[in-house]
Amino acid sequence: MNRSFSNLSLLLAIAGGSFVEEASAEFLKDSKATLTLRNYYINQDTRNKADSPRLDEWGQGFLLDFQSGYTEGALGFGLDVLGTYAIRLDSGSHAGKADADRAPGTSGTFPLESNGKSKRDFGRVGVTGKMRYSQTELHVGTLRPKLPVVIYNDGRLLPQTYEGYQITSREIKDLTFIAGKLEHSTERNSSNSDSLSIQGSNNRKTGQFSNQFLYGGFDYKLNKDLVLSYYFGKLQDFYEQHFVGLIHNWALPVGSLKTDLRYYDSSSTGANASASGRADGYRAQGWWSGNDSDRYEVDNKLWSALFTYSLAGHAIKAGYQKVTGHSDFPSLAPDSGTGRSLYLITNTNIQAAKFASAGEQTWVVGYAYDFARIGMPGLTFSTTYYNGTDIDDTVNGRRGNSEEWARDINLGYKVQSGPLKGLGIDWRNGTWRGNDSGTVDRDENRVMVSYNIPLL
Repeated sequence: MNRSFSNLSLLLAIAGGSFVEEASAEFLKDSKATLTLRNYYINQDTRNKADSPRLDEWGQGFLLDFQSGYTEGALGFGLDVLGTYAIRLDSGSHAGKADADRAPGTSGTFPLESNGKSKRDFGRVGVTGKMRYSQTELHVGTLRPKLPVVIYNDGRLLPQTYEGYQITSREIKDLTFIAGKLEHSTERNSSNSDSLSIQGSNNRKTGQFSNQFLYGGFDYKLNKDLVLSYYFGKLQDFYEQHFVGLIHNWALPVGSLKTDLRYYDSSSTGANASASGRADGYRAQGWWSGNDSDRYEVDNKLWSALFTYSLAGHAIKAGYQKVTGHSDFPSLAPDSGTGRSLYLITNTNIQAAKFASAGEQTWVVGYAYDFARIGMPGLTFSTTYYNGTDIDDTVNGRRGNSEEWARDINLGYKVQSGPLKGLGIDWRNGTWRGNDSGTVDRDENRVMVSYNIPLL
């Protein structure tokens, strides 16, 4: 954890500790602790890379998540601790080794040794000090934000975490206000905290980074069926981003219809807004001609609409997403070797497939079924197809002529009761194809067995 936030979170914990003798009842009574066991396997089979080995990784993860209550009184203090540890069970040979049939995955499950082999194990501990007054909470230290402008990635053995602070306030009925600052990220396959960047600048040897991402916004429930959202995010020296979203649920005479509308407006700021800054490496990915004065500058607008009709356990969805501007959709991407999660209707199983390149338009169709409707609670199935066209591809020199498609299948089961309650198994299958420079034709399978054990 970054030292400044580590010290501040510990100060909050110590301040809370001074109340423990007289207020430990509530502090302990409301505390929760869960041990999560994750067994995770991923197989990636690339199809358009000559002499590329199959990529396999398999490991066992342990996540201990302790969340304390608050001390009694108008001003309450608390402490959260997240301990994570992962053991490698199998990962093939060495990355980059000639004539290898298998190699460690580029999927971001385990960090690599200097010889290209996956590390045997890794882990970390995150501490969060917290304070509450009325309906407002302050968290300082390790954070796992899940907002339109920043989402932590939890698609592997261990979750990605950030270091910073966040304020959440619910003082006004039906309104949730959130604001915060992030300084560092610990990637899902790392024990170390690193500075922040975007795609195009996040090479650890040649890129540029920032230690300040500011964000804030609100969710306002206009009525029981309608929620309006606005969020703002700004990564110092790279970009600023505005988001507006609207979610509406409509109960029909037969079934229900959910409408999900999203709009992003992203532009350059700081070093990325100047030619000299971009020359120094503060760059975005996207499409520009060779003589464009704004080459590598963040310039992106994205809007989408997704409609989901649900009836008797069935759900059918259809949506459209359009990207305009010269740059790809910008988001926090601290390291070029790991995946990122985005609040987009095109956030697929295959982490590299985002369907958010410059100029791209994407159609989305999907189907899901909840087997609880036929007496099998806990069993779910879904499949989604994505088709992206009109991609502006700088590397191949094609403007509007590149395309990609992907297909996801998800099948999961969670035990609902009995001694194995908390046990779940998920199988995910993904296929990705395309002719743009960023696409690596890939077939991928993931299997995760998880078991949540309540300790407190």
